[in-house]
Amino acid sequence: MSKKLKAAIIGSGNIGTDLMIKILRHGRHIEIAAMVGIDPNSDGLARAARMGVAVTHEGVEGLTRMPVFADIDVVFDATSASAHVDNDAFLRQLKPGIRMVDLTPAAIGPYCVPVVNGDAHLDAPNVNMVTCGGQATIPMVAAVARVAPVAYGEIVASISSRSAGPGTRANIDEFTETTSRAIEEVGGARKGKAIIVLNPAEPPLMMRDTVYCMTVLDADQDAIRRSVAEMAAAVQQYVPGYRLKQEVQFDRLEEAPNLPGIGRMAGLKVSVFLEVEGAAHYLPAYAGNLDIMTSAALNTAERMAERRLSASAA
Repeated sequence: MSKKLKAAIIGSGNIGTDLMIKILRHGRHIEIAAMVGIDPNSDGLARAARMGVAVTHEGVEGLTRMPVFADIDVVFDATSASAHVDNDAFLRQLKPGIRMVDLTPAAIGPYCVPVVNGDAHLDAPNVNMVTCGGQATIPMVAAVARVAPVAYGEIVASISSRSAGPGTRANIDEFTETTSRAIEEVGGARKGKAIIVLNPAEPPLMMRDTVYCMTVLDADQDAIRRSVAEMAAAVQQYVPGYRLKQEVQFDRLEEAPNLPGIGRMAGLKVSVFLEVEGAAHYLPAYAGNLDIMTSAALNTAERMAERRLSASAA
């Protein structure tokens, strides 16, 4: 298939600009047609213009006045949770069939983590990419859950404060709420909890994630190790810098710790330790938290486009 679907990106900050470069370099079924911002002096808009991408600094209303808008099939929203609600409603009035790939924690549409449930929502009008911490850790919760029941899943995402822009900082509450729900709905845990840490260390540290899962005492540890390794390899297909930092750890907790939302439960605690290095397309390599979001969003949009193009060619 040589034809591609045209896409626009709303948000000319770090995430939007990195996503634009990824599409320009690696888009197979998606091509970038417009970059939308609200700051006429933003580096993202200037870079897009230099790369031959049509730009507007007049937000979504400016996008609708651009000649290319008639051809836009997919819109990536890299703004904020509150802005996405308005953007989706505004664009859908003018183009009901438009596809929205939401990189904010707004969660209007279903949660999407490509390696876990990416194929389930290819026809959804709006898909939510959860959060950076969710994209990194939910695959590991799901890897444990497909071997043994997970009563409780807790994740701690530690990112460099340098890689946390205004949008990330404005969405901290939404981050914890959205990620916690997605740990349950996508990861398969009965109860989920998410914590994010903005690390001010200099030089900046790579994104690190810790995943804790409480399962049954007699869970098959070898099967969990294999499942985690297989899931890590699957994520690496679109995020090459995603890796396990050490072997999966197991602790038998027979004294029944008091788990949030669960109560006292004896079980096997599974600990998975991750590092995510960015591809450094636009952002520094330590900003793996942003890279995994843009990589997951592009992977999802590519699958959606491939499905639509295949259907139209049939």
